[in-house]
Amino acid sequence: MNQLGKRFKCQACGTEVLCTKAGEGSAVCCNQEMELQQPRPLPSSD
Repeated sequence: MNQLGKRFKCQACGTEVLCTKAGEGSAVCCNQEMELQQPRPLPSSD
């Protein structure tokens, strides 16, 4: 299941996508499932 706001990346071609609508299924590119990306760290505000 895809969750709203999650980012996915294709390991074959480097394409990145952002999920804008939650739903069943999975993100697929180059005939393989895309890998879920970890959240990017926010910059320090100090």
